[in-house]
Amino acid sequence: MMGGTVVWFTGLPASGKTSLAELVRDQLAPRTRCVLLDSDTLHEVLGEHAYSELDRTRFYDKLARLAALLANQGHIVLVAATAPQAAHRAYARTEAPSFIEVHVRTPLALCEARDPKGLYARARTGGAPTLPGIGVPYEPPTDPEVIAENGHDLLAVDRIVRLVTARPRMFASGG
Repeated sequence: MMGGTVVWFTGLPASGKTSLAELVRDQLAPRTRCVLLDSDTLHEVLGEHAYSELDRTRFYDKLARLAALLANQGHIVLVAATAPQAAHRAYARTEAPSFIEVHVRTPLALCEARDPKGLYARARTGGAPTLPGIGVPYEPPTDPEVIAENGHDLLAVDRIVRLVTARPRMFASGG
């Protein structure tokens, strides 16, 4: 049996990763088994609230393995997660049966302007010293399969859906 696909949405915090992943999920859900893993939710579920470099690496390794596990069961797995280091995403690519990287390319100023959690304001005053893009570097992808501008890029949604549905896969019975 061939597995599904992991689609990893990366970008700065508040770039629109989750919003874009939700749009893709809404397009794919009627025709295939699709699951959305949002890193904010998984931080809560897994009780992972530390953000040192080692903590981040452990978290993204777990997330990559969970996504691969679901993809190997025939799911399309949409992962909305900053994964600020290229190494985080490279590891996820090696784990997945099929991998599509989506760079949600949103300027820092726009991310700050629409930041729903106030992370950037806290980072600017020292309250969130490890926020990617402010306190720690964000390494944008060098060769993503898709670039989505500013998070609500409907052309990118169409491209992602086409890429996912063009990949051959077989689903386990009883799904």
